[in-house]
Amino acid sequence: YANGLSSPLADLAETQALKAALGERAYQVPVTALKSMLGHMIGAAGGVQTASLVNTLNHGVVPPTINLDNPAQGCDLDYTPHTAREGEFRTGLATAFGFGGMNAALVLRRFEG
Repeated sequence: YANGLSSPLADLAETQALKAALGERAYQVPVTALKSMLGHMIGAAGGVQTASLVNTLNHGVVPPTINLDNPAQGCDLDYTPHTAREGEFRTGLATAFGFGGMNAALVLRRFEG
């Protein structure tokens, strides 16, 4: 779950960070941006992203990134454009970047037991 600000510079920085963290695996991981559907929810954005990630882990559906026709140069990951993606997802990452440098990232894993 990308922060997905829809700013070419911010999106490129986020893409580069995902590549640095995940290496070649970054190209195999579906990335979504809820802001494409909900807009920027300011203080609620991180909580909504986390709740949606839990839903993805429990039900196996990554929501689409809508209105994404031409990603910025260098943004070449699988951004799940226009259509939700079904799959077996055990672990996920949700990021939230706030104004003034308040940033957070959560890694969640589906409970199996």
